[in-house]
Amino acid sequence: MSQDTVVDLLAELVAFDTTSHRSNLPLIAFIEAYLARHGVASRRVADATGEKANLYATIGPVDRPGVMLSGHTDTVPVTGQAWNVDPFCLTAEGERLYGRGTADMKGFLAAVLAAVPALVEADLAVPVHLAFSHDEEVGCVGVRTLLADLAQQPLRPAACLVGEPTSMRPATAHKGKLAVRLHVRGKACHSGMAPEGVNAIHAAARLATWVEETAAAKAIHGPFDARFAIPHTTLQVGTIQGGAALNIVPQDCRLDIEIRNVAEEDPEALLGELMAVAAYLAAEMRETSPEAGIRLERLSEYPGLSMADDHALVAFILSLLDASELERIGYGTEGGLFQRELGIPTLVCGPGSMAQGHQPDEFVTHEQLARCEAFLARLIEALSGPEARRRLAAGELLAADPA
Repeated sequence: MSQDTVVDLLAELVAFDTTSHRSNLPLIAFIEAYLARHGVASRRVADATGEKANLYATIGPVDRPGVMLSGHTDTVPVTGQAWNVDPFCLTAEGERLYGRGTADMKGFLAAVLAAVPALVEADLAVPVHLAFSHDEEVGCVGVRTLLADLAQQPLRPAACLVGEPTSMRPATAHKGKLAVRLHVRGKACHSGMAPEGVNAIHAAARLATWVEETAAAKAIHGPFDARFAIPHTTLQVGTIQGGAALNIVPQDCRLDIEIRNVAEEDPEALLGELMAVAAYLAAEMRETSPEAGIRLERLSEYPGLSMADDHALVAFILSLLDASELERIGYGTEGGLFQRELGIPTLVCGPGSMAQGHQPDEFVTHEQLARCEAFLARLIEALSGPEARRRLAAGELLAADPA
């Protein structure tokens, strides 16, 4: 695997505008063709519209579970960002490679694709699975059809590595997320007769106050998970919109609320508390206007990831990285879904830093790509040959199929 090959592939991937609101099928077709050139069959798992797809491939023996390398193909928008380079044309300046998705997370995809020839040539004792998803950036939505597909297969991966940018340090945990929108419906009237109306913004403000007070209570009382820099569940109102004019009692208001929970906290229980407050407010509002009320809309949800630091997969991956440090990341990934829905032990580890992700002039460094290449080469070596077969037979290499 040469560095030039990884960079060339990264340039190809960056050139596809796979912002989440666009189709990712051109990029999927490119990867399909690349894999086919190396004799690797793949299958699409499309969404309901047929405009987007996940891609899944297996290299090596198909009669046993293996290691899955997983990444998403979509990116966040560049709209409104001040880029100094073309975001969809890979630009090299010194150690840095600029372009949308270089860190999050096409750098990892490029390194994995560059490793395909070595994977095909290797005497793999267990397979390596490639899983490329869509619509991760809008709430880990797209991977769910792939999860359903894998759940129906006779064998599923025994381990998963999600290549989100962690500076090539394995992460064992991240928080879950639940995002909802509350639509508050009041009754409009002239502001000079305000008591005859129902002010939707005032009701929304009381809901926002509950969110703020609950967040403050979590910071004091927990529950706590010391693995995180912010060791408790957080809540916030991210956006609020309402009203038409200053002299009109606002009829409508909308607020978006986010919960990022530690494993010990049930986000659905918190949502239940919020909706109890909303029900009380709605009843109060209907005393003035029967049409008033508060409606819940779910926006997105994904579970947290929580792997024991002493899990065998952690030790295995650390040995390949020649490292001892573990990360706990502050952003979400598809890893929690692989763990919760399929029971697959999962870690997060990939090149680059999320400090550059989602930013203008996003970049990954040559050094980070080289570290990812070296890791993948050691992974292939560890999964190949007579010693890998001996360890597999002894139950030392990978756990049994979690199905």
